[in-house]
Formats: sequence, structure tokens, C-alpha cells
Amino acid sequence: MAVPDVPVARMTFDEFLAAGPGGLFKADVPVVIALPDSVRGLGRDGVAQRLADLSVTLFSEPGDKNHPGRWETRDIRLREFFADERHLNTPGTWHRVVSNIRNSPADVNAVIGFDAEKFFGFGSALYAANLWISHRGVFTKNHFDEFENFNIALEGRKRFILAPPGSRAYYPRSVLRGFGDKSQVFDLDNVDLARFPRIAPKLEQRRDFVLEPGHMLYLPLGWWHQAESLEDMNINVNFWLKSKKILRRPHVLGVALYTYAYRRVKGVYSYQPTEVNA
Repeated sequence: MAVPDVPVARMTFDEFLAAGPGGLFKADVPVVIALPDSVRGLGRDGVAQRLADLSVTLFSEPGDKNHPGRWETRDIRLREFFADERHLNTPGTWHRVVSNIRNSPADVNAVIGFDAEKFFGFGSALYAANLWISHRGVFTKNHFDEFENFNIALEGRKRFILAPPGSRAYYPRSVLRGFGDKSQVFDLDNVDLARFPRIAPKLEQRRDFVLEPGHMLYLPLGWWHQAESLEDMNINVNFWLKSKKILRRPHVLGVALYTYAYRRVKGVYSYQPTEVNA
């Protein structure tokens, strides 16, 4: 299926500082920001050394873009993930780890290479500062987040496809199963338009690009997106910031409230911050 792509907007770090996060929130379009040479975070070796004992959640799921089920999770130490080759190359299974290190700002700043609060001014608006690590081929199905999102690539590359907000056009999955933020169209790169005709106008507005190390993606609240890891090791940190913009997107707000309750009742992983080691 060939669809035209809208080029993703790009800006320098100085332009980002001039606009500020608020300017990006108001514009409400995805932007890739080039970080200056003086701002470089840690790669695999640095992260492994600094955060070896960090408790992380291991996500495991079948390596199938069209698999309809949920992932399974369990908690391990980061050093275990790096030490076990099965997490990198088990045929037919995708593994990724995530840990919300929001409560350890020294680690956040060391990992990304700059003072996050100084540049984002997040304060109480920060919901999560997630460290993500994945291997080649790991695919995150099409979904939206209820937060403003800044994603920094530290090592490896990820291909993103983004599409503008909407509800009915994306054929959302059953809210009653906790899937309201996910689409029946799992892969925006392979859409059966005979089955999902309403999504066609949204595909004409999609952004398709690769996020490289040293670049930061701003992804607005409510935008649909998917990501595919392209290298043997891919390390990203993303910041989720709460925003009043959610009040202008009732579907996103409704799903967010339901998802919060669903995760509490079902005990599904909810990106709570890790405890800071003594």
C-alpha cells in the first residue's frame, strides 16, 4: 500500500529553546529536534555500568505485528537483561525493558546528558521518565498516549510512523478489555483499506521517519504512533508530561481514566516510578 507521507518537522536545539515546550504543545505537530554535539547521553556501556542494579520490567510478547494479545511482564535487574542473550535473539519473541526513573533525577540527567528539568521545566507535570531498551525488530503496535511525549534516542535507531489524533477513524479496540488506546489497525504500514476504509484520510497525513541517536522527538498528546527498533541494541529515554490539552480530546481523556482504573484493578503494569536505591 503506497501512501504519501508528510515530512516530519525538524528544528535545531536553539530553536527548541526559543519556542519552549509550551510552544510545541500549542503547535501540536510532531517535531524532531537535533541535540547539539555538547549534549550526548550514555550508550549501552554507560547505562549498564551506572544502572546495573536498576529494577526494570521485562516485556515479552510474540514477535508478530498482528498478534492481538497483551504482553507478559516480570521484574528483573538491568544487568540480567544485558547478560542474558535470550533477551536479544530469541526467535519468535520480542523482549524490551522499561523503568520509570523519574524519582532519580541524577540518573536521568546522567543518562540523557543534560539537565532535564532545566530544559523541560516539567516540575509536577512530569508523569514518567522512562528508560527503554530493546533489540532489533521489536515492534510497538499503533496506539496513542495521554501525555505530551519527548523521546530521546541514545543508541540505535527506531522507525516511527505517526498519524494525527482521532477516534472512530482508527477503529479503536475494545475499551472493556483495557485496549481503548490501541487500534485494530496494528500496523500503519500495512493497512487493509477494504476492511478499514475510514482510516484512509489519516494515512495521508502520516509521518514516517527514523529517529537517530542525538535526536529528540516531540510527539503531541493523542497522536497515534508505532515504533520499530532497527539495531541490535536500541536505548531511548522518553518523558511523559501531563497537559490540559487532554480536556480538548474527550476520547483520550475517557480512555485515560478508564485505563488508570483498569490497570489498578487488573494489576497491569502502569509505569510507576522505581524506588531510588539507598
